[in-house]
Amino acid sequence: MKFEIDSYGKINLALDVLHKREDGYHEIRSIMQQISLSDSLEFKEQHTGVSIQCDNGNVPLNEDNLIYKAWDKMSKIVGTKAGISVRINKNIPVAAGLAGGSGNGSATLLALNHIWGLKLELRELMEIGRTIGADIPFCLLGGTALAEGIGEKLTPIEPFNNKSILLINPGIEISSGYVYSLLRLKEERLPIDDLINHIKADDIIKVGATLGNVMEDAILPKYPVIDEIKSRMVELGSLGSLMSGSGSSVFGIFEDPDRCEFAKNKLIGDYPYVFNVMTI
Repeated sequence: MKFEIDSYGKINLALDVLHKREDGYHEIRSIMQQISLSDSLEFKEQHTGVSIQCDNGNVPLNEDNLIYKAWDKMSKIVGTKAGISVRINKNIPVAAGLAGGSGNGSATLLALNHIWGLKLELRELMEIGRTIGADIPFCLLGGTALAEGIGEKLTPIEPFNNKSILLINPGIEISSGYVYSLLRLKEERLPIDDLINHIKADDIIKVGATLGNVMEDAILPKYPVIDEIKSRMVELGSLGSLMSGSGSSVFGIFEDPDRCEFAKNKLIGDYPYVFNVMTI
């Protein structure tokens, strides 16, 4: 059986880090938003194990890939040694704060649920996904959601879809662990509840003005190109610009799709990855 599926990226409209937990993870509060930028995956059954092919040489093809971890978890739950072959057409930049790997992992759960005829419900897949990677439950849920805990506690909020987003990645891979090691936690909290209210009111101007990511404090001094991209987006008409997740991707929200396309055309030759995408 062959099964094809797209896995979508995400941005963080807000990301606050509250404290470090006893288990070593950090407690966060974030608003996650799915975007139209996607990878395309093709799954085929094979006798046993996992084989992964990808057109991006920066993607691990071994047990470090969340595709493998998802298969390993599902095969143990089901009690099967049946394998899969996966081919990834990679459009989402790697280690870029866009949950590209988590999206691939979530797509694998959906694919195996279909190929193996498991008939697991979304909430069951999300619970399995939580044990594989913190962003996988959101990648399964999609839309717009408040994420708490380590990112696995999700509360859907009013959709913030069909908004024009300019997305730029400067070609720098940044690990989340590295950013957390640099982070100096503050007592002051981001106005996430205000942002939720602006999203519910579909007030894109106020949403743009209320974006926030505490991880920028740690990363911008190390990678000034990120701040440069933010400034250029605002100069070209974005309502607000922010680094997504732990970086290095930067997005800007535009009220006018034509202005977003204009900004893209101005910047497309200056950075390795420049996308005009939509929230979904």
